[in-house]
Amino acid sequence: MQTLDYRVTLQRVATLMAVIALSLVLLAGLTGVLLAFYYEPTAGGAHNSLQFISQNVSGGALIRSLHDIAGNAIIGVALLQLVVMFLGRQFRSSWYAAWVSGILLTLVAIALSWTAIILDWDQVGYWRFKLELGTIESIPLIGEGLQQILIGGALNSITVQHLYTLHGYVFSGVAIALSVFHLATLVYQEQERRRTAVSS
Repeated sequence: MQTLDYRVTLQRVATLMAVIALSLVLLAGLTGVLLAFYYEPTAGGAHNSLQFISQNVSGGALIRSLHDIAGNAIIGVALLQLVVMFLGRQFRSSWYAAWVSGILLTLVAIALSWTAIILDWDQVGYWRFKLELGTIESIPLIGEGLQQILIGGALNSITVQHLYTLHGYVFSGVAIALSVFHLATLVYQEQERRRTAVSS
């Protein structure tokens, strides 16, 4: 009975963490939309537009900070939730959809963070991204082609636009869909567990 209570508690914690992850994704999405009103995805304009947002737009520094914090927190919460699910023995086949959606959400959160590297267009982001491109280029068969797709020929405004599109439209939309689906699968599993407990 004690083991069962332990698993039930961890299952509830996993569901609560899915609610937190969805809230963070929505917060990051909302603040991202607000930032997009002023952000200029060009090599010269990206840094200046972010400076303008932080210094001249009312509440701009707060919105930018919330966007950064929510984006980083999603990764931490998603990873921690996978650990909680594992400890709660939710790695069984009945939890397959929850597992897959949780892992995909974690990977998409990391992809969102990775595509944001160069969106500031500062020295740290620029050189870090150049190092990351070397890693991508070393992938057998597809590395060089993938690198060219990402940067658009050379590291310039087209690169910023490509990564902004991936960050702001593709991965953000996928993150919202996955977080909703992930929470729905966990809630469904909770209901199934309750029905099974009542019937037995």
